[in-house]
Amino acid sequence: MNTHRKTPCLMVQGCTSDAGKSALATAFCRLLARRGARVAPFKPQNMALNSAVTVDGGEIGRAQALQALAARVPAHTDFNPILLKPSTDKRAQVIIHGRARADLDARDYHDYKPRAMKAVLESWERLRAAYDCIVVEGAGSPAEINLRDRDIANMGFAEAVDCPVILIADIDRGGVFAHLVGTLELLSPEEQARVKGFVINRFRGDMALLESGLAWLEERTGKPVLGVLPYLHGLYLDAEDALPKERNAGTNAGLRVIAPAYPRISNHNDLDPLRFHPEVDFRFVGPREPAPPCDLIVLPGSKAVQADLDWLREMGWEAAIRRHLRYGGKLIGICGGLQMLGARLNDPLGLEGPPGSAPGLGLLDYETTLDTEKTLENVRGTLTLPGAPAVAGYRIHMGVTRGPALERPAACLGGQPEGAVSEDGQILATYCHGLFDQPEALDALLAWAGRAPSARFDPNERRERDLDRLADAVERHMDLARLAEWLPVFSEDRGQKTEDSNICGAKRR
Repeated sequence: MNTHRKTPCLMVQGCTSDAGKSALATAFCRLLARRGARVAPFKPQNMALNSAVTVDGGEIGRAQALQALAARVPAHTDFNPILLKPSTDKRAQVIIHGRARADLDARDYHDYKPRAMKAVLESWERLRAAYDCIVVEGAGSPAEINLRDRDIANMGFAEAVDCPVILIADIDRGGVFAHLVGTLELLSPEEQARVKGFVINRFRGDMALLESGLAWLEERTGKPVLGVLPYLHGLYLDAEDALPKERNAGTNAGLRVIAPAYPRISNHNDLDPLRFHPEVDFRFVGPREPAPPCDLIVLPGSKAVQADLDWLREMGWEAAIRRHLRYGGKLIGICGGLQMLGARLNDPLGLEGPPGSAPGLGLLDYETTLDTEKTLENVRGTLTLPGAPAVAGYRIHMGVTRGPALERPAACLGGQPEGAVSEDGQILATYCHGLFDQPEALDALLAWAGRAPSARFDPNERRERDLDRLADAVERHMDLARLAEWLPVFSEDRGQKTEDSNICGAKRR
């Protein structure tokens, strides 16, 4: 390993959560890949319940898997060496280099951070040796005073590896100048010097009305505004964690699909193909909202299955599901949802809560026992629906499920029967995340649920188009020539710029 070579890198930090860090880092990965660079995404520490299985058989946050797709490289555990998966408001599973290592509360994890930082730096060195450049994403905000000690997610990491930083803030939520100036003010002088400029995200309106604010910001801080990015509606990009804010009701929607938004919902990106399908009206149903009439209910994954099942019962979902089935509706359970559908949930080791057992919904004849060994694998196969449509995805779960219902499998994955279909054909259960990602499987499942789509919809093609749409917007509205100081590949002009390249002020000086 050449430890003396300075690998070009740039870190995107945000003034708040959901400021646009993941999207901007994703766009940089695609832009650099377009220019022929071998680029690695990197997030030192991630807290998310949406995860993916990597090429080396580990687990990372979905955002880094998406960034790997944007960079056109296989997703690897080094891209996200520390992943925290909350099981309660105060406790999380700690995943290091793709494997679950501990279950810690916030105080214990703070003491654990030096070991976590060691793992982060090991991954960093491997990436430095293997890639031309690295795009780094921070977590939350660098201005969280209570988290500054032993920080590995933001400035603590940037300082350790000497990585330049840009700050992004969301103007759509208001207070963008306060966010940027306040965040900068709360940093140490050394950290302030590390910040090379600002990006304003999700702008919509008259650019002329923003210009005076941009000039004030630059004069006040001495930092350039590197770009003002437009609000891009309807992007098909895997969310890092938060449920999507926008509802994408299909323009020709004929099939109604709902899913409960329980507190510890995980891998809800499984449902993105339904959210974006032009012939599906999909919605998440939140707390205290009654379940509306629909054709299909999907129970998604959960990081705390028993607790989320208790929540379902408290919200009236058990009665709603049984009523839905009596009237001929269809029901799908994915991963944690599969476990909820069985007769019992057994947690003898207390992995997701107090040790013990609890009744499931009792709709399929099997029971699940949680174990310390986590299943992590990418899978391919076919569904047991007419035409045996191809399915591909991944499995991430800690439960072992056994029972007679599994004799009527929902799929054949890797040559082995998997999941279950009820005797009456109304219920389908599987551990396979990505169930709807393949066009053939998506079409077959929608037909099974009550309406065969009239046109083919490929979620993967749509995601690729939106990755390019995002990258195009960043290329138009950011000053890539300035970014080339830290990522020299941006100095190589390999395509024609559009005439409105300075529409949002990135090159007004």
